Amino acid sequence: MTTLSNDKPTAISIRNVSQRYGEAGSSGAVVALQDISLDIRQGEFLCLLGPSGCGKSTLLNIVGGLFSATEGQVKVGDKIVKGPLPADISFVFQESTLYPWYTIRENFDVAFKFQRVPRNEWKERTASALQAVGMSSFIDHFPNQLSVGMRQRVNLARGIALKTDIILMDEPFAALDEQTRMVLGEDLSELLAATKKTIVFVTHSLAEAVFLSDRIVVMTARPGRIKTIVEVNEPHPRSPDFMLQPRFSELRNELYALLRDEIRQAIATTGGSVRPSGD
Repeated sequence: MTTLSNDKPTAISIRNVSQRYGEAGSSGAVVALQDISLDIRQGEFLCLLGPSGCGKSTLLNIVGGLFSATEGQVKVGDKIVKGPLPADISFVFQESTLYPWYTIRENFDVAFKFQRVPRNEWKERTASALQAVGMSSFIDHFPNQLSVGMRQRVNLARGIALKTDIILMDEPFAALDEQTRMVLGEDLSELLAATKKTIVFVTHSLAEAVFLSDRIVVMTARPGRIKTIVEVNEPHPRSPDFMLQPRFSELRNELYALLRDEIRQAIATTGGSVRPSGD
């Protein structure tokens, strides 16, 4: 079992990041994020949690170089993020990003080619990653021959195979049933223990956040700011027994109490229902 030390080096440094859509001062301008500063440690599983529209996915995309922040700066190691960093960061999204006209093996090959992985490593990396998520026997299947849960296992395996130190995950299990989410959550916890990867994870599930995370960043309603950071302090890998412990219920209740007013504010702003977390 592994625990995360507070003296671990910083993997991702976020400084004074704000994101605005539209011209400042105009009636249509929207401030999605406001003055976010955060250090994410190497080997940490950090979860972003907050009401829908608070900018968590926006922040994830800024960290990954898919968006440019209106203000502030993100560094990965000693690199200032100015665009995608495929050698350092891989993504796992809510929707499958597998090419439907390629087999699973061929989907891995495309990713390796984009990342400029030497061709002589492709076969071993693919086999090892698929074995880690129990999908070895489906290597020559097409994505449409797999269930939603199986496709997400493959997406996770591809993130492993790319061997980046950082994986960004945007609600990757949202479309899955609860039982499958639990199993994939266990797999992810084991992956973290075995590989020491740094994972930043967006979810709308309080239970999922508690089960997976080392720290949970609770964000306010829009404009998204950091309200507080909750420490879980439970070693990886985690088993389902953790969910039966009083500590699990206490943390989940604490998160709900922190989010309740933010959710109400988001509902008042949007005039509709809002999940405990969103984009």
